[in-house]
Amino acid sequence: MTLMGLLGIELPLIQAPLAGVQGSALCIAASAAGALGSLPAAMLAPDALRAELATIRAATSRPFNLNFFCHAAPPPDAAREAAWRSALEPYYREFGIDPAGIAAGPGRRPFDAEAAALVAEFRPPVVSFHFGLPAPELMAQVKSAGAVVLSSATTVDEARWLEAHGADVIIAQGLEAGGHRGHFLSLDLSLQAGTFALLPQVVGAVRVPVVAAGGIADADGVAAAMALGAAGVQVGTAFMLCAEATTPPLHRAALKSPAAAHTALTNLYTGRPARGLLTRLMRELGPLSDVVPEFPLATAALAPLRARAEAAGLTDFSPLWCGQNASGCREMPAAELVRELARGFQR
Repeated sequence: MTLMGLLGIELPLIQAPLAGVQGSALCIAASAAGALGSLPAAMLAPDALRAELATIRAATSRPFNLNFFCHAAPPPDAAREAAWRSALEPYYREFGIDPAGIAAGPGRRPFDAEAAALVAEFRPPVVSFHFGLPAPELMAQVKSAGAVVLSSATTVDEARWLEAHGADVIIAQGLEAGGHRGHFLSLDLSLQAGTFALLPQVVGAVRVPVVAAGGIADADGVAAAMALGAAGVQVGTAFMLCAEATTPPLHRAALKSPAAAHTALTNLYTGRPARGLLTRLMRELGPLSDVVPEFPLATAALAPLRARAEAAGLTDFSPLWCGQNASGCREMPAAELVRELARGFQR
Protein backbone atom coordinates (compact mmCIF):
# COMPACT_ATOMS: atom_id res chain seq x y z
CA MET A 1 0.00 0.00 0.00
CA THR A 2 1.22 3.51 -0.77
CA LEU A 3 1.83 6.03 1.98
CA MET A 4 -1.17 8.00 0.72
CA GLY A 5 -3.40 4.94 0.93
CA LEU A 6 -2.11 4.01 4.38
CA LEU A 7 -2.60 7.50 5.82
CA GLY A 8 -5.65 8.49 3.78
CA ILE A 9 -4.01 11.62 2.35
CA GLU A 10 -3.89 13.18 -1.11
CA LEU A 11 -0.16 13.97 -1.09
CA PRO A 12 2.71 11.95 0.42
CA LEU A 13 3.69 15.02 2.42
CA ILE A 14 3.78 15.40 6.20
CA GLN A 15 3.89 18.78 7.92
CA ALA A 16 6.39 18.09 10.68
CA PRO A 17 5.15 18.66 14.24
CA LEU A 18 6.71 21.92 15.42
CA ALA A 19 6.48 22.04 19.21
CA GLY A 20 6.46 25.57 20.54
CA VAL A 21 5.73 27.32 17.23
CA GLN A 22 2.40 25.88 16.18
CA GLY A 23 -1.02 24.83 17.37
CA SER A 24 -4.04 23.33 15.70
CA ALA A 25 -4.30 26.05 13.00
CA LEU A 26 -1.23 24.90 11.05
CA CYS A 27 -2.27 21.26 11.37
CA ILE A 28 -5.74 22.02 10.02
CA ALA A 29 -4.41 24.12 7.14
CA ALA A 30 -1.87 21.52 6.04
CA SER A 31 -4.43 18.72 6.16
CA ALA A 32 -6.99 20.81 4.25
CA ALA A 33 -4.41 21.30 1.49
CA GLY A 34 -3.98 17.53 1.05
CA ALA A 35 -0.91 16.91 3.22
CA LEU A 36 -0.87 15.27 6.64
CA GLY A 37 -1.06 18.05 9.21
CA SER A 38 0.55 17.38 12.59
CA LEU A 39 -0.14 18.57 16.13
CA PRO A 40 2.78 18.40 18.61
CA ALA A 41 1.60 17.30 22.05
CA ALA A 42 4.80 17.17 24.12
CA MET A 43 4.49 20.74 25.44
CA LEU A 44 0.73 20.68 26.00
CA ALA A 45 -0.94 19.97 29.33
CA PRO A 46 -3.84 17.47 29.06
CA ASP A 47 -6.55 20.15 29.11
CA ALA A 48 -4.77 22.19 26.41
CA LEU A 49 -4.26 19.08 24.28
CA ARG A 50 -7.91 18.16 24.63
CA ALA A 51 -8.93 21.67 23.50
CA GLU A 52 -6.65 21.53 20.46
CA LEU A 53 -7.96 18.10 19.48
CA ALA A 54 -11.53 19.32 19.79
CA THR A 55 -10.69 22.27 17.54
CA ILE A 56 -9.20 19.97 14.88
CA ARG A 57 -12.16 17.61 15.01
CA ALA A 58 -14.58 20.51 14.62
CA ALA A 59 -12.65 22.04 11.71
CA THR A 60 -11.86 19.05 9.50
CA SER A 61 -12.65 15.43 8.82
CA ARG A 62 -9.33 14.92 7.06
CA PRO A 63 -6.56 12.77 8.56
CA PHE A 64 -4.08 14.39 10.94
CA ASN A 65 -1.10 13.29 12.99
CA LEU A 66 -0.81 13.60 16.77
CA ASN A 67 2.84 13.64 17.83
CA PHE A 68 4.32 12.67 21.20
CA PHE A 69 7.73 12.37 22.80
CA CYS A 70 8.28 9.00 24.45
CA HIS A 71 11.41 9.65 26.48
CA ALA A 72 11.81 8.25 29.97
CA ALA A 73 11.46 10.98 32.59
CA PRO A 74 14.81 11.16 34.43
CA PRO A 75 15.05 11.32 38.23
CA PRO A 76 15.98 14.73 39.62
CA ASP A 77 19.73 15.21 40.05
CA ALA A 78 20.40 17.98 42.55
CA ALA A 79 24.15 18.08 41.91
CA ARG A 80 23.75 18.37 38.15
CA GLU A 81 21.04 21.00 38.51
CA ALA A 82 23.33 23.01 40.81
CA ALA A 83 26.19 22.76 38.31
CA TRP A 84 23.91 23.96 35.50
CA ARG A 85 22.69 26.92 37.51
CA SER A 86 26.27 27.74 38.44
CA ALA A 87 27.14 27.88 34.72
CA LEU A 88 24.23 30.27 34.23
CA GLU A 89 25.11 32.44 37.27
CA PRO A 90 26.75 35.27 35.28
CA TYR A 91 23.60 35.63 33.21
CA TYR A 92 21.38 35.63 36.30
CA ARG A 93 23.46 38.50 37.69
CA GLU A 94 23.33 40.39 34.38
CA PHE A 95 19.54 40.24 34.27
CA GLY A 96 18.96 40.68 38.00
CA ILE A 97 17.43 37.24 38.55
CA ASP A 98 17.57 35.35 41.84
CA PRO A 99 18.11 31.68 40.90
CA ALA A 100 16.81 30.58 44.30
CA GLY A 101 13.34 31.54 43.15
CA ILE A 102 13.40 29.34 40.05
CA ALA A 103 11.53 26.10 40.49
CA ALA A 104 12.95 22.97 38.87
CA GLY A 105 10.78 20.88 36.62
CA PRO A 106 10.46 19.21 33.21
CA GLY A 107 9.47 21.12 30.11
CA ARG A 108 8.24 18.18 28.00
CA ARG A 109 5.73 15.43 28.85
CA PRO A 110 6.49 11.85 27.86
CA PHE A 111 3.74 9.70 26.42
CA ASP A 112 1.91 8.14 29.36
CA ALA A 113 -1.38 6.49 30.35
CA GLU A 114 -3.20 9.84 30.37
CA ALA A 115 -2.03 10.58 26.83
CA ALA A 116 -3.01 7.06 25.73
CA ALA A 117 -6.49 7.68 27.12
CA LEU A 118 -6.79 10.84 25.01
CA VAL A 119 -5.73 8.87 21.94
CA ALA A 120 -8.44 6.31 22.71
CA GLU A 121 -11.02 9.08 23.14
CA PHE A 122 -10.22 11.17 20.04
CA ARG A 123 -8.90 8.33 17.85
CA PRO A 124 -6.51 10.37 15.69
CA PRO A 125 -5.89 8.55 12.40
CA VAL A 126 -2.12 8.87 12.80
CA VAL A 127 0.06 8.96 15.92
CA SER A 128 3.78 9.66 15.67
CA PHE A 129 6.54 9.34 18.22
CA HIS A 130 9.97 10.88 18.74
CA PHE A 131 12.72 9.07 20.69
CA GLY A 132 11.57 5.54 19.85
CA LEU A 133 8.24 4.03 20.80
CA PRO A 134 6.27 3.91 24.07
CA ALA A 135 6.13 0.90 26.37
CA PRO A 136 4.44 -2.16 24.81
CA GLU A 137 1.23 -1.78 26.81
CA LEU A 138 0.87 1.87 25.75
CA MET A 139 1.75 1.00 22.16
CA ALA A 140 -0.99 -1.63 22.21
CA GLN A 141 -3.52 1.00 23.31
CA VAL A 142 -2.54 3.27 20.43
CA LYS A 143 -2.87 0.44 17.94
CA SER A 144 -6.22 -0.64 19.38
CA ALA A 145 -7.49 2.92 18.80
CA GLY A 146 -6.90 2.34 15.10
CA ALA A 147 -3.97 4.72 14.66
CA VAL A 148 -1.24 4.28 12.08
CA VAL A 149 2.04 4.63 14.01
CA LEU A 150 5.02 6.63 12.75
CA SER A 151 8.37 7.13 14.47
CA SER A 152 11.72 8.72 13.67
CA ALA A 153 14.97 6.87 13.04
CA THR A 154 18.37 8.54 12.81
CA THR A 155 20.27 5.33 11.99
CA VAL A 156 19.62 2.08 10.14
CA ASP A 157 19.69 0.18 13.45
CA GLU A 158 16.95 2.44 14.83
CA ALA A 159 14.87 1.89 11.69
CA ARG A 160 15.13 -1.88 12.05
CA TRP A 161 14.23 -1.62 15.76
CA LEU A 162 11.17 0.50 15.02
CA GLU A 163 9.92 -1.94 12.39
CA ALA A 164 10.43 -4.88 14.75
CA HIS A 165 8.49 -3.12 17.50
CA GLY A 166 5.41 -2.16 15.51
CA ALA A 167 6.00 1.10 13.66
CA ASP A 168 3.91 1.23 10.46
CA VAL A 169 5.97 4.03 8.88
CA ILE A 170 9.54 5.12 9.57
CA ILE A 171 10.69 8.73 9.28
CA ALA A 172 14.36 8.76 8.25
CA GLN A 173 15.53 11.92 10.04
CA GLY A 174 18.76 13.26 8.62
CA LEU A 175 21.25 15.28 10.58
CA GLU A 176 20.13 18.45 8.72
CA ALA A 177 16.70 18.46 10.37
CA GLY A 178 15.72 21.25 12.73
CA GLY A 179 14.62 20.61 16.31
CA HIS A 180 15.36 17.54 18.36
CA ARG A 181 17.25 14.56 17.04
CA GLY A 182 15.01 11.51 17.24
CA HIS A 183 17.83 9.22 18.36
CA PHE A 184 17.08 6.62 21.02
CA LEU A 185 19.39 3.60 20.68
CA SER A 186 22.59 5.62 21.01
CA LEU A 187 23.40 9.21 21.94
CA ASP A 188 26.51 9.16 19.70
CA LEU A 189 25.91 11.92 17.17
CA SER A 190 28.68 10.58 14.92
CA LEU A 191 26.40 7.64 14.07
CA GLN A 192 23.85 9.93 12.45
CA ALA A 193 24.01 10.68 8.72
CA GLY A 194 22.58 13.31 6.45
CA THR A 195 19.17 12.70 4.91
CA PHE A 196 20.29 11.62 1.46
CA ALA A 197 22.90 9.23 2.88
CA LEU A 198 20.55 7.78 5.48
CA LEU A 199 17.42 7.49 3.33
CA PRO A 200 18.46 4.82 0.79
CA GLN A 201 20.06 2.73 3.54
CA VAL A 202 16.85 2.73 5.56
CA VAL A 203 14.74 2.01 2.48
CA GLY A 204 16.91 -1.01 1.79
CA ALA A 205 16.79 -2.25 5.39
CA VAL A 206 13.04 -2.27 6.17
CA ARG A 207 9.80 -3.31 4.50
CA VAL A 208 7.53 -0.54 5.82
CA PRO A 209 7.20 2.85 4.03
CA VAL A 210 10.02 5.30 4.70
CA VAL A 211 9.52 9.08 4.87
CA ALA A 212 12.49 11.39 4.30
CA ALA A 213 13.01 14.30 6.72
CA GLY A 214 15.73 16.91 7.09
CA GLY A 215 16.90 19.61 4.71
CA ILE A 216 13.86 19.30 2.39
CA ALA A 217 12.48 22.78 1.80
CA ASP A 218 11.33 22.95 -1.82
CA ALA A 219 10.08 20.90 -4.75
CA ASP A 220 13.62 20.00 -5.84
CA GLY A 221 14.32 18.46 -2.43
CA VAL A 222 11.03 16.57 -2.56
CA ALA A 223 11.89 15.17 -6.00
CA ALA A 224 15.37 14.14 -4.84
CA ALA A 225 13.98 12.28 -1.83
CA MET A 226 11.43 10.44 -3.94
CA ALA A 227 14.13 9.49 -6.45
CA LEU A 228 16.08 7.84 -3.63
CA GLY A 229 13.14 5.61 -2.70
CA ALA A 230 11.21 7.66 -0.16
CA ALA A 231 7.51 6.87 0.10
CA GLY A 232 6.96 10.49 1.10
CA VAL A 233 8.60 13.49 2.74
CA GLN A 234 8.27 15.39 6.01
CA VAL A 235 8.92 19.14 5.99
CA GLY A 236 9.24 21.31 9.08
CA THR A 237 11.36 24.46 8.88
CA ALA A 238 9.69 25.70 5.69
CA PHE A 239 6.34 25.90 7.53
CA MET A 240 7.65 28.12 10.33
CA LEU A 241 6.90 31.43 8.60
CA CYS A 242 3.45 30.37 7.43
CA ALA A 243 0.58 32.57 8.52
CA GLU A 244 -0.92 29.71 10.54
CA ALA A 245 2.26 29.05 12.56
CA THR A 246 2.64 30.64 16.00
CA THR A 247 6.37 31.29 15.59
CA PRO A 248 7.12 34.32 17.82
CA PRO A 249 8.14 37.62 16.17
CA LEU A 250 11.78 37.41 17.31
CA HIS A 251 12.09 33.87 15.97
CA ARG A 252 10.43 34.91 12.70
CA ALA A 253 12.86 37.80 12.29
CA ALA A 254 15.82 35.46 12.84
CA LEU A 255 14.50 32.99 10.26
CA LYS A 256 14.26 35.82 7.70
CA SER A 257 17.77 37.09 8.44
CA PRO A 258 21.21 35.96 7.21
CA ALA A 259 21.58 34.20 10.59
CA ALA A 260 19.33 31.40 9.30
CA ALA A 261 22.27 30.13 7.23
CA HIS A 262 24.16 29.01 10.35
CA THR A 263 22.74 26.35 12.65
CA ALA A 264 24.25 23.97 15.18
CA LEU A 265 23.20 21.05 17.34
CA THR A 266 22.80 22.07 20.96
CA ASN A 267 21.68 20.42 24.18
CA LEU A 268 21.66 23.65 26.19
CA TYR A 269 17.95 24.33 25.92
CA THR A 270 16.46 20.98 26.85
CA GLY A 271 19.28 18.57 27.69
CA ARG A 272 19.03 16.73 24.37
CA PRO A 273 20.65 17.62 21.02
CA ALA A 274 18.44 19.74 18.78
CA ARG A 275 19.30 21.89 15.77
CA GLY A 276 18.76 25.62 15.91
CA LEU A 277 20.21 29.00 14.99
CA LEU A 278 23.28 30.10 16.91
CA THR A 279 22.52 32.23 19.95
CA ARG A 280 24.63 34.02 22.52
CA LEU A 281 24.16 31.14 24.96
CA MET A 282 25.41 28.61 22.40
CA ARG A 283 28.41 30.74 21.44
CA GLU A 284 29.51 31.46 24.99
CA LEU A 285 28.92 28.08 26.65
CA GLY A 286 29.53 25.96 23.56
CA PRO A 287 26.54 24.36 21.86
CA LEU A 288 27.01 20.97 23.55
CA SER A 289 27.78 20.69 27.26
CA ASP A 290 28.14 17.87 29.80
CA VAL A 291 26.91 20.20 32.56
CA VAL A 292 23.35 20.37 31.26
CA PRO A 293 20.77 18.24 33.14
CA GLU A 294 19.18 15.31 31.37
CA PHE A 295 16.32 15.95 28.96
CA PRO A 296 14.00 17.68 29.57
CA LEU A 297 15.18 19.10 32.90
CA ALA A 298 17.39 21.86 31.47
CA THR A 299 14.51 24.13 30.50
CA ALA A 300 13.43 25.37 33.93
CA ALA A 301 16.67 27.16 34.78
CA LEU A 302 16.65 28.99 31.44
CA ALA A 303 13.01 30.09 31.47
CA PRO A 304 13.42 33.38 33.38
CA LEU A 305 16.52 34.32 31.37
CA ARG A 306 14.65 33.74 28.14
CA ALA A 307 11.69 35.81 29.37
CA ARG A 308 13.84 38.77 30.45
CA ALA A 309 15.90 38.75 27.26
CA GLU A 310 12.91 38.45 24.94
CA ALA A 311 11.19 41.34 26.77
CA ALA A 312 14.26 43.38 25.79
CA GLY A 313 14.04 42.21 22.18
CA LEU A 314 16.91 39.72 22.48
CA THR A 315 17.09 36.04 21.50
CA ASP A 316 20.17 35.34 23.65
CA PHE A 317 18.49 32.48 25.53
CA SER A 318 15.75 31.47 23.09
CA PRO A 319 15.74 28.10 21.30
CA LEU A 320 15.54 29.20 17.67
CA TRP A 321 14.90 25.80 16.12
CA CYS A 322 15.73 25.66 12.42
CA GLY A 323 17.01 23.08 9.96
CA GLN A 324 20.13 23.50 7.85
CA ASN A 325 18.08 24.47 4.80
CA ALA A 326 15.84 27.44 5.51
CA SER A 327 15.69 28.49 1.86
CA GLY A 328 12.03 27.53 1.55
CA CYS A 329 11.02 29.28 4.76
CA ARG A 330 8.91 32.18 3.48
CA GLU A 331 5.83 34.03 4.64
CA MET A 332 2.84 32.46 2.90
CA PRO A 333 -0.30 30.50 3.73
CA ALA A 334 0.36 26.84 4.51
CA ALA A 335 -1.82 25.75 1.60
CA GLU A 336 0.37 27.68 -0.83
CA LEU A 337 3.51 26.06 0.58
CA VAL A 338 1.93 22.63 0.26
CA ARG A 339 1.15 23.34 -3.41
CA GLU A 340 4.73 24.48 -4.07
CA LEU A 341 6.21 21.38 -2.41
CA ALA A 342 3.76 19.12 -4.24
CA ARG A 343 5.35 20.03 -7.57
CA GLY A 344 8.21 17.78 -6.56
CA PHE A 345 5.95 14.72 -6.69
CA GLN A 346 5.19 15.38 -10.36
CA ARG A 347 8.78 15.02 -11.59
